[in-house]
Amino acid sequence: MALGFQVTFDAGDPQRLAEFWALALGYVPEPPPPGFASWAAFAIANDIPRDQWRAAVVDPSGHGPRLFFQPVPEGKTAKNRVHLDVNVRSGNPAQRRALVADHVERLVAAGATRLREVDDEFGHHVVMQDPEGNEFCVQ
Repeated sequence: MALGFQVTFDAGDPQRLAEFWALALGYVPEPPPPGFASWAAFAIANDIPRDQWRAAVVDPSGHGPRLFFQPVPEGKTAKNRVHLDVNVRSGNPAQRRALVADHVERLVAAGATRLREVDDEFGHHVVMQDPEGNEFCVQ
């Protein structure tokens, strides 16, 4: 039996990073608990200090893993040992390249950094960093 999992990001600004990854993956913010109009209302009602507020995004279809963003005081200091690959779907290689380029531009506009473009025996992809420096690929 496979077990469920979430992907957890340490973040300087959990809300901003959650918004970025929601855009990158087509995810949505996780709904707040019943009885609360927002996660901010939940945090305030539970006396959670602002610097400890967290954020999460989920796959609206319910299939992908939850992404959780937790605040940490220190910044990123080393290369990721794990990264996400964002898969742009298309059967046609020429269409896929154009879709990758379009998605890369949307992500750059949202605060990502384009590091390099790679064409190798595995195909075409673009290596990027999210707004807090976490590396990922768009392919």
